[in-house]
Amino acid sequence: MSLEELEARAKKLSLRATDAKMELHDLSEELPIDWQKIPEVADRAFALFRDLDEARKAVKAAKQASQGE
Repeated sequence: MSLEELEARAKKLSLRATDAKMELHDLSEELPIDWQKIPEVADRAFALFRDLDEARKAVKAAKQASQGE
């Protein structure tokens, strides 16, 4: 993947992670209503932030590799 593609992926994941964070926040404010959704919403947020972290690391590595050339 090119640096531009990696950056675009990281940006997309960042937006999705922010949405997941807000969904988790909204759910927490409505508790105890829909408490059963906690694992599902939390798992989705966890996965998105994990993927975002990996994407950011890939962007950083690609930038370092391009500077080393």
